[in-house]
Amino acid sequence: MSDLQIVRGDLTTESVDAIVNAANSSLLGGGGVDGAIHRAGGPAILAECRLLGGCATGDAKATTAGELPARYVIHTVGPVWRGGDAGEPELLASCHRRSLDVARELGARTVAFPAISCGVYGYPADLAAGVAVGTVRKHAHDVDVVRFVLFGDDTYDAFAAAASG
Repeated sequence: MSDLQIVRGDLTTESVDAIVNAANSSLLGGGGVDGAIHRAGGPAILAECRLLGGCATGDAKATTAGELPARYVIHTVGPVWRGGDAGEPELLASCHRRSLDVARELGARTVAFPAISCGVYGYPADLAAGVAVGTVRKHAHDVDVVRFVLFGDDTYDAFAAAASG
């Protein structure tokens, strides 16, 4: 990976090869980033998601990006925070690793991630940022740009700190 970027913004407006969706296991839409992606991308994303049969926590699957400026949406299911002793760091790392694997399979050279599991799943941003940035640095072979597109100052600050450390 040649470029790791930490930015504040709206993931649904990113002009990249693939954006990563923090999805639930049904892949049929939800709140937060997931809901925003489905609303902005239109019905084509949901139509493809219905054919995928859901997704396990820590795994990732791709669909069209519909009306979004990206080419693909990579849906990954992050862990619900249960205090840190229920395999959450390993599952969160797997989300990032599997998303990068899927990106490579698609030929995606630019990938934008949200702060997976940091919303309603309750993963503390400072802990998630270390896992996310570390995993991306270790596994983003054949990807030119990985951009973390973050909403909210606390999350941005946590990822910026992890990227600079």
